[in-house]
Amino acid sequence: MGYADRFVMSLGASTLQDDAQHHAAEPLAAAALADLTGAGFGALLTRVKYADGSISKTFESGTQNLAQLLRIWTNRVTEKGRERKWVKEGTEWDVRAAMTLYRRVAERSLAYWLDGKCGTCHGTGTASRMICQPCKGSGRGEIGGGGFEREKALDMVNELEGLLQAHNARSAALLR
Repeated sequence: MGYADRFVMSLGASTLQDDAQHHAAEPLAAAALADLTGAGFGALLTRVKYADGSISKTFESGTQNLAQLLRIWTNRVTEKGRERKWVKEGTEWDVRAAMTLYRRVAERSLAYWLDGKCGTCHGTGTASRMICQPCKGSGRGEIGGGGFEREKALDMVNELEGLLQAHNARSAALLR
């Protein structure tokens, strides 16, 4: 069982006892410690990607976690966009255009990272016993937007995946 599975199980645990029979608190502690040494929101990435929606209690929906992640991610994309000088921010109009671009890239990249499946075949790669034409059998959908925006969104999807993998690796190492 991998770290993400243990983390999801600990989120749904009825008790967080930490003794010889119960180890539900260990993945949570490892996630918190890994956040201290990493980007600071790896546990939130893991929770939104793997756990939200799987918890059985209906009042524990993941909308608050997703909203919080979107705020954090939009700020992160804005920082990255300014560092990498995606748009020249000379006039006030340029600043508003840049902020709109950063927000759209953040929203599209997060949505694609969470569920980038093809809308026609739903990620199977086949539709009506034939290779799905929109995704050409890959099962991955397209990110909307223009070429520049799509390129930046795909770059940020890779960044998200890297952050998640790094956090989960640090957490798994702490569990050993």
